[in-house]
Amino acid sequence: IKVKIPLLVTPGSEQIRATIERDGQMEILTNIGATVLANACGPCIGQWKRPELKPGEPNTIVTSYNRNFPGRNDGRRETMSFMGSPELVVAIALGGKLSFNPLKDTLKTPEGREFKLNPPNRAPEVPSKGFKSIKDACILPSENPEDAEVIINPEGSRLQKLQPFPKWDGKDFLELPILLKAKGKCTTDHISPAGPWLMYRGHLDKISDNIFLGAINAFTNEVGKGRNQLTGNTESFPVIARKYKEKGLKWLVIGDNNYGEGSSREHAAMSPRYLGCVAVITRSFARIHETNLKKQGVLALTFANSSDYDKIMETDRISLVGLKDLKPGKPVNCIIHHKDGSKEEILLRHSYNDFQIQWFQAGSALNILRENEKLFH
Repeated sequence: IKVKIPLLVTPGSEQIRATIERDGQMEILTNIGATVLANACGPCIGQWKRPELKPGEPNTIVTSYNRNFPGRNDGRRETMSFMGSPELVVAIALGGKLSFNPLKDTLKTPEGREFKLNPPNRAPEVPSKGFKSIKDACILPSENPEDAEVIINPEGSRLQKLQPFPKWDGKDFLELPILLKAKGKCTTDHISPAGPWLMYRGHLDKISDNIFLGAINAFTNEVGKGRNQLTGNTESFPVIARKYKEKGLKWLVIGDNNYGEGSSREHAAMSPRYLGCVAVITRSFARIHETNLKKQGVLALTFANSSDYDKIMETDRISLVGLKDLKPGKPVNCIIHHKDGSKEEILLRHSYNDFQIQWFQAGSALNILRENEKLFH
């Protein structure tokens, strides 16, 4: 029997790939028509090229990957992605339709004999023979790194030498424009989409052209677009951010609940920082993204009163004052400047410890490491 629809299998690592090849699972999968992919991100991060589909064509997939945000698997927001266990995904591939129920429905052999799938046995936590040992899976770095020369084409679009972010100048952030007020779910995929953009992951300037392209504008419900506060024009968020940067204008982002959930994706913090973001204020953060913002020198703050999120208007300017006195557990004072000249003062909370405050002051955690390295040499 063969699968009736394409079945793609991605081993979780080179060790897993070698183990299922040794123990026979790979042969079983390929015998039923599955395609075993390289042990890489692939369809889990928008790298799935699907030439059989027309642009904008609605379609459905069933996946056991643990992400199913719009556009996550194949870069197509119109793809409806349903999640299930690996066993259920294989059963549906054999049945060929979403309505296939492996507990009740039958399949047919090539000879026409009907049969039901047996419920899967409980899988062991560790293979009976253990995981296969892998050698030569990577190229080790030079034993004399000082003698190694890294050559980067300055005209290339795939690699770019990373420059240190500037240190905090010791001044409060006054009357900053709001690039984005995000509505609802704003994952790292919304902040820094993957898919074709991943070819630029080694080039910070290039990949920064994708920031917030998946984010929902709370003022207009548009995706990836906002109001340029300098011109009043509606433009994509990366275009606006670059124009602010050209003018030397710092900016900030307002987020909803669990802002930055999903993949850790460092570029979701690095790209906004690179284009001039100095603070992200949310109702709440996903923990890893909050830490990534801190590491890049971006202030990660939350509303002391969650309903203050609703006070922020599109044309408001935001001031963060008293930053010289930033201390663990001490709220940050925020002033909302409305277009009509009125002001509101609110409190913002944070989870910085003393060491993380040094990251902010130094411009990034990497700047701290660089300074420490100089001290040791």
